[in-house]
Amino acid sequence: MNKYFIGIDIGSTCAKTVVMNHEKEILHRFLQPTGWSSVDTAKQIQETLMEKGILPEESVVVATGYGRVSVPYAAKCVTEITCHAKGACYIHKNENMLLIDIGGQDTKIIRIENGMVTDFLMNDKCSAGTGRFLEVMANTLSLTPQDLCELASKGSGTSISSMCTVFAESEVISLIGRGESRENIAFAVIDSIVQKVVSQAARLTNGQEECICLTGGLCDYPYLKKSLGESLKTDVLTDTDGRYAGAIGAALSATTI
Repeated sequence: MNKYFIGIDIGSTCAKTVVMNHEKEILHRFLQPTGWSSVDTAKQIQETLMEKGILPEESVVVATGYGRVSVPYAAKCVTEITCHAKGACYIHKNENMLLIDIGGQDTKIIRIENGMVTDFLMNDKCSAGTGRFLEVMANTLSLTPQDLCELASKGSGTSISSMCTVFAESEVISLIGRGESRENIAFAVIDSIVQKVVSQAARLTNGQEECICLTGGLCDYPYLKKSLGESLKTDVLTDTDGRYAGAIGAALSATTI
C-alpha cells in the first residue's frame, strides 16, 4: 500500500510540494525557487522528500504547473486549472466559487460549481497583472514586492495607464523623475494589477454575490487582497495555504490513482 500522496506544482518562478496521508491530511509542505531548470528543481524536491524519509517510489506522485513534464517520478501529470480548483475547494471547504490565482507569469480565473471547473480563462501572453509585473516594478523602485505592497497602502492619486510591463516600467521611471512619492507610485502599481485582474474576472462573474477566493503567491499581500475586494465590491477570501493550492490539488488527485 502506498504510504504517501505527493503533489508537486512547479510554477514558472516557485515550486510547491505537498505530502498527504490516506486521510487527505497535509503532513508536509515546502517551497523553493524554480530556477532556470525544472528538471533540477524536480531532483531537489526528490532529495528533500528523501531527507524527510519519504520515498517517491513508495508513494503516488502527481505533478502540475509549468514544469510538470519535468518530474520523471510522477505517476501522472494534471493541468494546473484542475489542480488549483481542487486545492481551493479543499482549502476553503467550499465547492462553489470564483477562483483568482495570480502566479508568477500568468493569472487564472476559474469558475467552480459543485467542485467542478465550469469555465476559466488564463492570461499567459502578457505579464501584466502577475507576480512578474510586481517584481519588475518593485525592482524599479528599489523595493521588495512585499515592501511595495505595504507602501502602496499609504499612497493615492496616481495611476499607470499602460498594461504592458515594458511601457509601465517607463511610466514608473517618468513618475520618479517628476518627483512623485514612492508611496503614490506603489499605489499605482498595485492598482494597475488589481484593475487588470478585475477586468479578467468580470468576464466570468455571474452578476450575483458569490464566494471569491484568491490563491497564488500574491495572496500573501494583505493590501492587494483588500484592494481587490474593494474593486470587486465583495470580500476576497485567502488562506495561509493559498500559494500551495496547485500542489494540494495535485496531492488530492494522487489519492484517486
